[in-house]
Amino acid sequence: MESPGKRLPSPTEDQLQQITTMNAVTRNAKSATDKEHRMTLLQGIRLYPKAVAWSVLISTCICMEGYDVCLLSNFYAFPIFNRKYGQQLPDGTYQVPAPWQAGLSNGANVGEIIGLFINGWVSERFGYRYTVMACLSLLIAFTAIFFTAQSVVDLQVAEILCGIPWGVFQTLTITYASEVCPVALRGYLTTYVNFCWGLGQLIGIGVIKSMLGRDDQWAYRIPYALQWMWPVPLLVGIFLAPESPWWLVRKGRTQDAKRALLRLTSLNRETGFDADETIAMMVHTTALEEKITKGTSYLDCFKGTDRRRTEIICMVWAIQNLSGNSFSAYSTYFLEQAGLAPAKAYDFVLGQYSINMVGVFGAWFLMSLGIGRRSLYLYGLCGLCSMLFILGFLGLVPESGRTKASLASGSILIIWSLIYQLTVGTVCYSLVAELSTRRLQIKTVVLGRNLYNVVGIVCSVLTPYMLNPGAWNWGDYTGFFWAALCFSGIIYTYFRVPEPQGRSFAELDILFERGVSARKFATTDVDVFGETVEGSIIEDYEEKPGETSHFEDTHPSQDKI
Repeated sequence: MESPGKRLPSPTEDQLQQITTMNAVTRNAKSATDKEHRMTLLQGIRLYPKAVAWSVLISTCICMEGYDVCLLSNFYAFPIFNRKYGQQLPDGTYQVPAPWQAGLSNGANVGEIIGLFINGWVSERFGYRYTVMACLSLLIAFTAIFFTAQSVVDLQVAEILCGIPWGVFQTLTITYASEVCPVALRGYLTTYVNFCWGLGQLIGIGVIKSMLGRDDQWAYRIPYALQWMWPVPLLVGIFLAPESPWWLVRKGRTQDAKRALLRLTSLNRETGFDADETIAMMVHTTALEEKITKGTSYLDCFKGTDRRRTEIICMVWAIQNLSGNSFSAYSTYFLEQAGLAPAKAYDFVLGQYSINMVGVFGAWFLMSLGIGRRSLYLYGLCGLCSMLFILGFLGLVPESGRTKASLASGSILIIWSLIYQLTVGTVCYSLVAELSTRRLQIKTVVLGRNLYNVVGIVCSVLTPYMLNPGAWNWGDYTGFFWAALCFSGIIYTYFRVPEPQGRSFAELDILFERGVSARKFATTDVDVFGETVEGSIIEDYEEKPGETSHFEDTHPSQDKI
């Protein structure tokens, strides 16, 4: 026991400096978090217009995959394409053999799975910008294989190789969007990725329609050559884009992160924006996650609280396909069964791809009304399940009314597509970007997207068997199968998927660490600044006296990062 007169040792100068730095980080981080919580959508747009523009630019990379996938599925209807890459049938016509069709369709998926796993390591090591630019450079080279392909084997190689950078784009675009914008804009910029899918497919269908009158090799070589129109302008734009400030903070480059942040924001003074406070918030969140999550490997995604986050993100992706996504592509099949002229099929395909784009704006409108991501996802699944049950009951229509039933089936699937794009198809991108920890976000989203790809391959194989009269011949009864899976998704979402709307990344970290029920995420109060944080990231942060921290004073002298 210490004697009454013995004095406790005084803290050293280093300890005092550490305490001062930690207090500064906490104070500034709390101020920035409070400002983000008060920020409205319009204020966010006025303060972060450059972040919106850079995010939209990088998300445009997704258009390339949507464009190519659209080309391949439609080339099978081109006689000149079948004559070049297919085999002659007994009746004298040419057709790409079914095994090669399946191989080509799944070749891109195989490449994407490889690219996704590579992205989980490369982008976190070298940064988002350099990773995207490297992938765009590879696409310029790989597109040459498409353009000069002399056999179906060449096409298969091109699909697999191009799938690798496409896989990188699938997750990196979402991650970048979530890290360059404030809470008020996060849901909108992450879901814009879904708009890019529809845009790429719409452009692809337009190109295909313009080639229908040609009967030479350029009918398929010109569409392949047009893939070169994407990478070069994107390369220039992304070279000029700022790096993610969150990534720079994770690397301990807080001053570079501040300069990057200044390049993402404007001179707007409405919200009292302070660059140093925002960087402090990123430093505090990163330090908090270092405390909660020790490692940054794929294995760490399945440890501690991150196991739950990985599970949710994987299931949110998988439910997209399990709710009947592959089935919805057969709306034109049912409409043709109802007597629709095949020549009109492309018009309906154009309509469906337009729904992909319009649905994103519809989802934005619903989010602007204050409807949460969890609510949109859950109620969207309820709507999809209802449509699929209706579709299944149409199978009970007598043979005499099959024409009208087929017309109704095709129409129901188009309505299904609209509900899907307004809710599940669009909101999924926001959920996966927000529910993962910053340190493991890329790897967690990679695992989820790869599960999506695997489930998509299985579904795309099963669906033709369900509908083919020469196979299982389920017809409309297929709706019951997908409705059952969709209902399972509803149960899972209700009990497991939380509401991230309006929450900072640090708040989400604490809610997951405390094991808060998914149904109570939106109502649980949490104080992230009551947590003790420490580590190298805190030591790297230093508030320099004499330097102004307000953005409007520092903006003119910013450097490019």
